[in-house]
Amino acid sequence: MLIIPVKDGESIDRALKKYKRKFDKTKVVRELRARQQFIKPSVLLRQSKLKAAHKQRNLSKDEQA
Repeated sequence: MLIIPVKDGESIDRALKKYKRKFDKTKVVRELRARQQFIKPSVLLRQSKLKAAHKQRNLSKDEQA
């Protein structure tokens, strides 16, 4: 359970924003989506390698420019 301390005079919008940020950091929704279907470990490894290669390409493009 998430507990968000709200100060006196603090708006509800600000408290909601804090709650949403804290909720996103717990990664609950991301984990639920990942558990909806099984992904083979080999596929996960391949996806992570492709993601790393993509990041590396972007970094090298930024350094050249």
